Amino acid sequence: MGDSTTSTTAAGQAPRPQETKKATVAPTRWADLEDEAPEESSASSTSEAKAALELDVENLAIDENKKINKFLDEPEDSNIKAVTSGDTPYTSAFTFEELKLSPELLKGLYVEMKFEKPSKIQAISLPMILNPPFMDLIAQAHNGSGKTTCFTLGMLSRVDPNIKAPQALCICPTRELAIQNLEVLGKMGKYTGITSECAIPMDSTNHIPINKRPPVTAQVVIGTPGTIKKWMSAKKLSVIHVKILVFDEADHMLAEDGFKDDSLRIMRDIERMSSHCQVLLFSATFNETVKNFVSKIVKRDHNQLFVKKEELSLESVKQYKVNVPDELSKVMVIKERIFEFGERLGQTIIFVRTRNSASTLHKSLVELGYDVTTIQGALKQEDRDKIVKEFKDGLTQVLISTDLLARGFDQQQELCSTCFVGIWTK
Repeated sequence: MGDSTTSTTAAGQAPRPQETKKATVAPTRWADLEDEAPEESSASSTSEAKAALELDVENLAIDENKKINKFLDEPEDSNIKAVTSGDTPYTSAFTFEELKLSPELLKGLYVEMKFEKPSKIQAISLPMILNPPFMDLIAQAHNGSGKTTCFTLGMLSRVDPNIKAPQALCICPTRELAIQNLEVLGKMGKYTGITSECAIPMDSTNHIPINKRPPVTAQVVIGTPGTIKKWMSAKKLSVIHVKILVFDEADHMLAEDGFKDDSLRIMRDIERMSSHCQVLLFSATFNETVKNFVSKIVKRDHNQLFVKKEELSLESVKQYKVNVPDELSKVMVIKERIFEFGERLGQTIIFVRTRNSASTLHKSLVELGYDVTTIQGALKQEDRDKIVKEFKDGLTQVLISTDLLARGFDQQQELCSTCFVGIWTK
């Protein structure tokens, strides 16, 4: 086992693999992993034990002048590259009024969302989304830049209130993100009268057999690919009137080890029933493989927005890296330095790669007297919802999570920030 690394940042990032497998393993689906087999001891254990003794936690300090990423620019300073198709000229919107939104939507933006003006990604992308000929869009920009507002406004703007049937569909990789997006849509569309429904796996107490479920009449449906595909297959979710299809965190939705098959099937079924459906793909990252694949499945004439890779960190995100020799030292660093840092900010999320790592860290911190909660995919759905709600409401201060929450999780606090910690082993 190599050097251990503890990284702190003000925004979650996907952790690196925690342990090195000696045997070849099959690709794993995104989100948290099941417990790993114990790693065999190696000749390096002796040197690591020595390094652990030499680790001086007391002298570890966070130097705010040393940043891993020197490109910590504000969103407005980001270099967003727009590639448009066709002859339609697009002009960036400096105010929401320029987008010709309904008075009800504007009220939702100003009163409920407390927005003042579009962010840079919103100013560039919203004219492409809201104006004819409603071309497909592939958009990549930083976390926190306002991507959710882009596709939420797009969905709300395309709905005809007189048609009591699904007209906008948003697909997310996790139920937590689907619930969060539905909450945003509810606030933004509060004065529009537009109805919405969350299509996610239900817990045992609220489960309704699919054959007893009434047809979906909500005008906007946000959910996970498995449930949406199930509802469509059972003829409970009609897509005849769907005008806009959104993939949130699209890189994972269309990756080989993600939800590619379900996502493609949903897309093809909608295309057969609604050939003029606009497809929006939003993500903070797109690797070249996914980017090339996405370009092939959307319509030939589509628009693209990409931010330079080195500019994907926001000014409000400060990143630090602390090298430690082993797992025990990680707990020491968390206790002696990261919790001290996190207490000044308000709350702390600790990301780990596997469920076993989450359980082990939870036990270690509880034994040290800390009150922590842990969320991972093996928990019951009602328990996961409760844990997320308690953390968002500020009832818990420290949350350990697998990468179940690593994408799109939004925790806003009026007077302080949230400290995110990623833990992995090289």
